[in-house]
Amino acid sequence: MTDLKGDLFSNLLTEKEREAFFLFLERGNWLIFKDVYPQFLLYEESLRRKRCLFHLLHHFNVSAFMETIWNQFWKHGDPYILAVALIINEQSYLEKRVVQNPIYKKSVIDTLEFKLQDILSLNHILFPFKYRQSDDKALLIGQTLHHFSSLHERILLGKRLYSLLFENRKRLQKIVDWAASQPHSGSRKDYWPHLFHDVRESLPGLLYKKRVRNCKLRKGERIYSPKLIYAWKDVPHKEAEIGDWFVDWKVIHYLNRQNCEADGEIMDEYCETIEKIELAILAKKIIFR
Repeated sequence: MTDLKGDLFSNLLTEKEREAFFLFLERGNWLIFKDVYPQFLLYEESLRRKRCLFHLLHHFNVSAFMETIWNQFWKHGDPYILAVALIINEQSYLEKRVVQNPIYKKSVIDTLEFKLQDILSLNHILFPFKYRQSDDKALLIGQTLHHFSSLHERILLGKRLYSLLFENRKRLQKIVDWAASQPHSGSRKDYWPHLFHDVRESLPGLLYKKRVRNCKLRKGERIYSPKLIYAWKDVPHKEAEIGDWFVDWKVIHYLNRQNCEADGEIMDEYCETIEKIELAILAKKIIFR
């Protein structure tokens, strides 16, 4: 979300387009938190009282699917089933409320700029970590989401990310250590200060010049990537749309352990994406100058 106010996207998208993208992402994040927060509060209270309280989930408009899953988890304690069920629930909950919402479809999903994300492979989910705390920059693993508008693809991505995080315990600990030791600002400087800065180093009004090659700064200023507190103000939200997304029992097939293997290699792809965005900026300047 801070990228929308940084050097790259502010040179690629109009202010109106960036505002629309932000509201789309903000609504999705708000809805996810609103749905999942009471689930974990009830789990915490169930542990405290040592008895299952998940029959109360429907009072928070949580899907019947998750009530069944939480009851199953209380009895059998399978973390994989719970995690994948939460992925299914999260993405299904957003499907009609955000992804298929006519307002967001018109202003974001169906726009050329949004479709370019697939072409440029912009939808990276990154997990930083360091082998040694003294290292200057973090290593990255992750995945790239293609076809954001596909519920199926988003669920499979979630399964791959779960596999990537939890199947290598030593690497998971390094990711946790990095997250615990690094203050989260929302700026990409947090993990790659050699390329990004949360203070704009370039002079306003100057034409954008290509700065990155093979994940190294060619010359000149680092890419501006602001902190979240300076990028966007808090947004009030209207209440979530009522309704249970769970109408097709076949979603339970996603609970199997297939389609979740991932190697996590993403650093080269991420570097190429930065260069693609820079080239897109230069091309836009030439076309519309």
